[in-house]
Amino acid sequence: MRLENKNALITGSGNGIGRAIAELFAKEGANVVVADLEKESGLETVANIRKSGGNAKFIQVDTSDIDSVDKLVKDSINQFGDINILVNNAAAFVFGKIEDVTKSDWEKVLGVNVIGYANCVKQSLESLKKGKDSSIINIASVSSFIAQPEFVPYNTSKGAVIQLSKCLAMDLANYKIRVNSICPGSIRTRATDKHIESLGLDPEKAYKDFGNDSLLKRIGNPKEIAYGALFLASNEASYITGTELVIDGGATID
Repeated sequence: MRLENKNALITGSGNGIGRAIAELFAKEGANVVVADLEKESGLETVANIRKSGGNAKFIQVDTSDIDSVDKLVKDSINQFGDINILVNNAAAFVFGKIEDVTKSDWEKVLGVNVIGYANCVKQSLESLKKGKDSSIINIASVSSFIAQPEFVPYNTSKGAVIQLSKCLAMDLANYKIRVNSICPGSIRTRATDKHIESLGLDPEKAYKDFGNDSLLKRIGNPKEIAYGALFLASNEASYITGTELVIDGGATID
């Protein structure tokens, strides 16, 4: 197993991409902390993992709150020991045109998508330093580097994730901590379903249209992102840091 005896902390793992990563990491031998603001969905992920013979613990957290993150990290270490893998995946999906985005919208999207990631790294750092091959994986997006109509706050926050990851990779290299990001394209998740609903679109037609933007003529699924995360977390990626893994079916190739 590729993550045997590793301890992984995964935020936003109650559903979607985070859940897929948590379940795959557990299958590959990791002890997994399922960290999420939503208790019910987080416990569902833990139940799925345990049903498959894996080891997991749910801890509720608000990543935008440094005190909540501090408690998360301490509880994680008490449960499994020092953290070897941190996956920052928790996200706030805030969209809109600049004239429509409020101060509270900005505080929410930056608080979770940028400050939340930084909080988790900061509070986990002393634990991550103790390992010889610790890995941080930040879930960014193709929205980090392309422009999309009426996506101002979300794309701004995801662009920041790329720069955060690069700076962390540089600063933490002396501790042998690798830091990389993953940029998913169109993936079928609960968050995507909600966005389609908010736009008043027909879901099946919307997903078909999204899929047509990729070279493979389909959208992706969360497990396909999880396998990218597994590679970056494993020793197979021991010489990879400061980079972005784009998983989008070729949609942004040009």
